[in-house]
Parts: sequence; C-alpha cells; structure tokens
Amino acid sequence: MPGVCLYFQVHQPYRIKRYTYFDIGSGETYFDEHRNRSIMERVAAECYLPANRCLLDLIQRHEGRFKVAFSISGTALEQMKLYAPKALESFRELAATGAVEFLGETYYHSLAMLYDDREYREQVRKHSQVIQSEFGKKPRVLRNTELIYSDDLGARVTDLGFDGVLAEGVDDVLGWRSPNFVYVVPGQSTRIVLKNHRLSDDIAFRFSRIISGDSVSLKASDFANSLHALTGNSSLVGLFLDYETFGEHHKRGTGIFEFLSSLPGCVLAHPEWEFLTPSESVARENPAGDLSFPRVTSWADTARDASAWCGNRMQASALERVFNWREFCGAREIYSDSMASVREVWRRLQASDHFYYMSTKGANDGEVHSYFSPFESPYEAFIAYMNVLKDFTLACENRDSPDGRRPPSSQVTR
Repeated sequence: MPGVCLYFQVHQPYRIKRYTYFDIGSGETYFDEHRNRSIMERVAAECYLPANRCLLDLIQRHEGRFKVAFSISGTALEQMKLYAPKALESFRELAATGAVEFLGETYYHSLAMLYDDREYREQVRKHSQVIQSEFGKKPRVLRNTELIYSDDLGARVTDLGFDGVLAEGVDDVLGWRSPNFVYVVPGQSTRIVLKNHRLSDDIAFRFSRIISGDSVSLKASDFANSLHALTGNSSLVGLFLDYETFGEHHKRGTGIFEFLSSLPGCVLAHPEWEFLTPSESVARENPAGDLSFPRVTSWADTARDASAWCGNRMQASALERVFNWREFCGAREIYSDSMASVREVWRRLQASDHFYYMSTKGANDGEVHSYFSPFESPYEAFIAYMNVLKDFTLACENRDSPDGRRPPSSQVTR
C-alpha cells in the first residue's frame, strides 16, 4: 500500500543587525529584535496559525488517516514563546492529536555537522530535549539542517540513536533508482526517507504561475492524480516543504490553503493510498536496498549540495572564523556552565541563514537567496557578520577585565 510522507520545515533565525565597523566596541546589540519580532508575528499570522487550524481540521475530518511531520528549530520555538505564543500553543494542539510527528535536527539550524562534530551532537541532543519537553515525545527520525546529508552523516545518525534520517532524492545519487522507496544507510540499520523533489517543488515553487496573462494555481485533484499514477511503482512518496509555503511564500489569495484543505481527501480517495509519518515509514517499509551518498547533498538550489552556504570565499572565511572561534576565546571551556551565555551567542551566530545571505549565485538560485535576505547584498551580509564576530571575540577576550565592556550575556534576549 503506497504512502505519502508529508513533512514541513519550521525555522526562524536570530537575524543580525547591519553592524558596522564603528559599532565594534560600542556595546550595540548584535541581533535585530525588531525585525525578528515583526517577521515572527507576520509569519505566525499568515502561515502558522491558519495552516495549523487547517491541519487540525483535516486530522479530525479524516479521523487520524491524515498525518504530517514537522521539524521545528529551537530558535523558532524560542521566538514563538517570545513573540507569538498562540502559534506555539497551536503546535501543541497538533501534537496532542497523535497524528503529528516532530523530528530531530540541530537546535540552532546550524552547519555544525560539516565543521564541528562535538557541537553538532550537542545541538542535536539539545533539540531532542526541547522537543520532548514541548510536545511530549522524543524524536526518532532526524532531519539535518536543510536536508544536508552524506554517508558520513548517515553513520553519525546511527550513533545518535535515531531510527531514520530524511534526505533529498538527488538524481545523480539515485542513478536508475527511484526516490519513492525507503533505503538504508550502508553498513547500518538506519533507514533513509527521501524527498521527491519534482512533486514537492510543484507545490513549493510551481503552485501558482501566470499562463497567458492569467493566474493559474495547481489543483489538489491534479496533484493527487500525479501521485496515483505512481501506484505499483512506489511504496513511499516524500513531500518535503517549507511550512511558509502556505500563506507566506504563496499568499492566501493564490488558493494555497484551499489546496492544502483538499489534498488529503483527494489522495485518500484512492483506496490503496495512505499518509504515513517518517517513523511509521521507517518501521513499516522494507528498504529497497542500501543507498550511498558519496557527496554532501541538500535540498537547496539546483546543485543540491552545500554551495548555498559555503560556495564562495566570503562564506568560507566566515564559516572558518565562527567554527574556529574557540581558539580566539582563550583557554576557557565553552561547554562549561560559566560560559552558557557566551555559548548561546556563538550558537546563534552558527545559524545557516547568515551564510545563505552571503551567497553570490545568479539566476533562479540568486533570486531565492535575495528573497530571504534582510541585507541589500551578500557583501553587506558578510561585512555585518564579520563585524559582529569581531566584536564578540573582543568582548569574550575582555569579559573578565574591568574595562567597562558589556559581557556577552547582554546580547541574549529571552
């Protein structure tokens, strides 16, 4: 019986200000609280609250046959508590239905998995703890930041105790194989659930388009027919999306919520199809075989690799600086209790978003990067970030000296 695994990413970073050279040493705060608040409030109103109401109605209407999964970063949860508590409560209501799974990831939506193994593991554990605290169940399936994955990461997922991991169904990795099956990490027992990027992107990027001067939106019945056409040639279709697809990237007027409301009924109208959570998928489906990822992959850009975050010299320089930051901080142990506030700022500065804003890609990839960036250019993003990191390093070096510098703890908003 073929299934649909529908998963949504929910993430909001702590965006930094346009920090100038003259702000270094001034005591100016790093994070743009006004922008972070306004974006969270807007996205909660346009996406989280109405989409969650829609999902709750669908779960009740289909008596539990409709199921979804979320990966919510720790920084998104923190900002919901600060700026949109009703949105967080609506996610708790979804958790209470038993039809919604919450996945593991890095707490700060960071790239630590590529640069610092200890920090990566610490963030995954911290995220699992907050998910269990907020929603009552420990994550059993991992979704790395931006679906970043490789064979090396697959082995670490097993070490961390997860039953499965999500990954992009990358064409050159799959070769002749289909993304519509569950696979297994080579040499491990951990299952791999893949994204069908063509069908997922039909919703995420091609839902609404202009044809002959008229706005035309994808119909749920047509999309369901595309799924049903795979009957007999698939066991699991992974539809992985940014949650902001609903109401933020595609506004209410496009019909995106009507699409979401209609889709489960259209899919379930075929007697052989069902919805499965990632945990159910890895527990039920027999793997089609091992699947090796010899290169680092992701769900970003046409290259589907890590170049969205580390593809140019600015990004490489910023990443090297932040992940080698501890040697600029002196001999202090960053994981000690006394360094908690310093560690918090450092981790917020690891968010993948900061490096995404520095991308200099062109064409369609560049348009997507520019859409998300709060900066006028990737160069402005790089300069602001490096100025913040310079100030942060100086503050850490001087935090025990009586020179009037504010301690790093003053940078943390709770």
